[in-house]
This record gives sequence, structure tokens and C-alpha cells, in this order.
Amino acid sequence: MKVAGLGFKREVTLAALREALAAAGGPEDLAAVATVSDKAETAALKLLARELNVPIRPVSADVLAGIATPTQSESVKAKFGTGSVAEAAALAVAGRGARLVSTRALSQDRTATAAIAEGDAE
Repeated sequence: MKVAGLGFKREVTLAALREALAAAGGPEDLAAVATVSDKAETAALKLLARELNVPIRPVSADVLAGIATPTQSESVKAKFGTGSVAEAAALAVAGRGARLVSTRALSQDRTATAAIAEGDAE
């Protein structure tokens, strides 16, 4: 399963999410998008998921906190206990044997990050 993990600020736009996803490798063959649970109902994310025809998979902050990521944001680490919401969410949802195929990429306005993982989840 190929999953895009997305981390973003509340005021994120659909354009910023698209841009971060494109920078991470694009939406081809995605089975889902994932993010921290408390942002799963964000309007821009719902629009992106609808556009890509994939489900949104929310991941609890507790689960994200236990996932080591190759990139580190000090502010994200202080808030969520992991270095990258995008990377951790992608890894959590991709399932057993998950590996990042793209580390986090940022939108130009710095309101969105995306990372892509592949794993054995169905």
C-alpha cells in the first residue's frame, strides 16, 4: 500500500497540500492519505482526498509519538513527539514493513508537508 502522510497548519490551502504532495513524488498509485487525527476533518484535506479518490486515514497523536522519522522539526517534536507528522503518519498507515519512499517535502508557503511510504497494509 502506498500512502501519503500530510502534516499541515490549520490554515492550509488545497493548493499548498497539492504542492507538498507533488514535491514528495506526486499522487500516482496512492491508496490513502494520512494525518494526525485532530486534523483529519480539515476542509482542504477533505478536498484533496476527494480529488484523488482516496480515503483519509487518521492517526492518533499517541501512535505518531512512537514513530522515529529521518527528518526532524523541533516544533513538531515538541507538539507531537515525532520529528515529522507527514513521515510518521505515512509509515503508520502503510503497515507492516513500511518504508519511506520520499521524506517530507514542504510547500513553498511552509503550511504543508508531505511524505510517501509503502508497506504491506491492505
